[in-house]
Amino acid sequence: MVLFYLLILLAATTSAVVSQFQGPIGVCNGRVGNNLPPEHDVVELYKANGIKKMRIYYPNPATIAGLQGSDIELLLGVPNTDLPSLQSDATAWIQTNVIPHFPATKIRYIAVGNEIDPSNSEFAPLLLPAMQSIYNALSKFGLQTQIKVSTAAYSAILASTSPPSASVFKDASFMAPIVEFLVKKESPLLVNIYPYFAYLADKNISLDFVLFNSERVEFVDNGLEYRNIFDAMVDGVYYALEKAGGGGVEVVISESGWPSGGGDGVVESVEKAAIYYRNLIGHVEGGTPKRKGKALETYLFGMFDENEKSGSATEQHFGLFNHIDKTPKYQLAPSH
Repeated sequence: MVLFYLLILLAATTSAVVSQFQGPIGVCNGRVGNNLPPEHDVVELYKANGIKKMRIYYPNPATIAGLQGSDIELLLGVPNTDLPSLQSDATAWIQTNVIPHFPATKIRYIAVGNEIDPSNSEFAPLLLPAMQSIYNALSKFGLQTQIKVSTAAYSAILASTSPPSASVFKDASFMAPIVEFLVKKESPLLVNIYPYFAYLADKNISLDFVLFNSERVEFVDNGLEYRNIFDAMVDGVYYALEKAGGGGVEVVISESGWPSGGGDGVVESVEKAAIYYRNLIGHVEGGTPKRKGKALETYLFGMFDENEKSGSATEQHFGLFNHIDKTPKYQLAPSH
């Protein structure tokens, strides 16, 4: 009888864990650390927790191979440092990193470059040629419609973001050709959206507005009501796309997260991070005011704390799971 109840409890616990990552939710699998579990164990952790989407930042062979035969979709990254070698022909890159694994590994997107800033990045002029080269290489194998080519941008590419409807791309000469590419190839724009960093930049913003906890309409723009800054940031991207001729381009949130430490212990805390992740998971299924009812594919950042990440100390505290025993850091099932 005791065994029977233990089995019931285990089943209920597993069901509760799986339900946390259903719908449009994925998790980023960063590897900038010296204490992280082996790739195979990480893949098994995704499976055990019902996580159906993974983002990786470079073509890690062990991870890609470990996903074979699973139903986990993969967002495969091309590091910025690889862009110079992909300018004229990416066939070798595709033959090495895609062909041996697809379709057994469900590679859904290739993100060429991450957060390239046209104002100060040596990689900016290399981005579009690399995207075109990756697409052309996929075409040689008839995969150009099965695997979508894009890039992972971030909110700094926007200007005039308040209100969202005023948003434009800061550097039109950089973004317009990329948007044209996405339109022609029917690819989404991947965007890293971090309300946490918006809050750091302007502490006059209500923390409730940042954590999806505001119970009132904070502002109205073009007749649309905004109760959280995440929606405002995403809709700003939609408005900028429209002005650049990409009104039909979808947006995928390729990163969003909140640090559990490394700061003042108040804003950057396990409690605040749990609130953000939980509310984000519960929110994106319903879309944004501008795309109401359309689920927004969103990748949580990230799987584990990464102890070798550079920059602010908070950069090392975005993990959802503990790296030692692989237990969840938070209870993320959204409340309804």
